[in-house]
Amino acid sequence: MHLNKCVFLDRDGVLNEERGDYTYRTENFKIIPGVPEALQLLKQAGYLLIVVTNQGGIAKGLYAKTNMLACHQKLQEACNEVIDAIYYAPAHPSVSASLARKPDSLMLEKAIARFKIDSTQSWLVGDQHRDILAAQKVGVKTIWIKNELVESTPDICFAPNLLAAARLISENKKTGS
Repeated sequence: MHLNKCVFLDRDGVLNEERGDYTYRTENFKIIPGVPEALQLLKQAGYLLIVVTNQGGIAKGLYAKTNMLACHQKLQEACNEVIDAIYYAPAHPSVSASLARKPDSLMLEKAIARFKIDSTQSWLVGDQHRDILAAQKVGVKTIWIKNELVESTPDICFAPNLLAAARLISENKKTGS
């Protein structure tokens, strides 16, 4: 059976600007420069692109699912509709328990099953420790987006933004490592 390779993407802080609070209004949903190019580079390298995002503001009643979906539509339009799927966890620990919410890995597990993904050939790009933990639970390689210069380790690569991460992933593909 043919398995697909995938790049899982956290949303806030990777695809759109991290505001420090919940981003749910389209006028505040700002795509980070270089994101459309990064996604195109990954798509050209043969990766599925799947967003996995915690959206606890829904459970807290701060915004509705429709607000979040409008932001996702803005993201797709800005990036030529290259994102294959968007998984979101609407729960928040202060309101309800959820196995989908990162650092748990249910969103990734569902995508792996649905899209027949080879986790050993796949990546997750995130900006929080919980993103990295979720990826490690399913055997996906990770790139942690950090603004400060951090030395990569055998287990975790670091990059300043998604475009740099996309270049690392596509170069990794070429070298076969």
